[in-house]
Amino acid sequence: MTEHLPEIAIAAALAWASGLRLYLTLFLVGLAGYFGWIALPEHLQLLSSPLVLWASGFMTGVEFFADKIPWVDSVWDAVNTFIRIPGGALLAAAMLGDSGAGAALAAAIIGGTITAGTHLAKAGARAVVNTSPEPFSNFVKSSAEDFLVPAGLWTAFVAPVVFLIGLVLFLGLIIWALPKVWRGARRVIAFGRTRGG
Repeated sequence: MTEHLPEIAIAAALAWASGLRLYLTLFLVGLAGYFGWIALPEHLQLLSSPLVLWASGFMTGVEFFADKIPWVDSVWDAVNTFIRIPGGALLAAAMLGDSGAGAALAAAIIGGTITAGTHLAKAGARAVVNTSPEPFSNFVKSSAEDFLVPAGLWTAFVAPVVFLIGLVLFLGLIIWALPKVWRGARRVIAFGRTRGG
């Protein structure tokens, strides 16, 4: 098990990062593989294709700006629910694809769950932040995510144990905070309905 720890950490990191910024994750991993900074497993080598890099780079740019605009970011998150979660599961499975079908399926199941938790926490927190009358909290939260993705991926590659410990703490925080975030999001939605009706 310990000899597979780096691969497990990277698979978990890909799933976690996809819940925040799927396109940035695809772009960074593909770029690192293209320039030979990391050796991508066979099932992820397609990410370093120039065509895929152009597509993921373009979508990274679109998401970067969409995520900085209050309420546009919430619509973007809602649409990307159907893209990020399967994307994170597929990336985790591809990372462990060389270890056999069983390992890949287990990685997809766990990776999809990590991606879903991260995405739902992000989307719920963003809906609550959007109720703030000042525009800066939204920009700061989005910029923090822009920083967290490359930092988390880098940590998973160079210090997998540190990343996994951080991930466990992060997931514990999500489990604790998610009910509170969703209660806040429901209040925001209810407030919007009473104002609209």
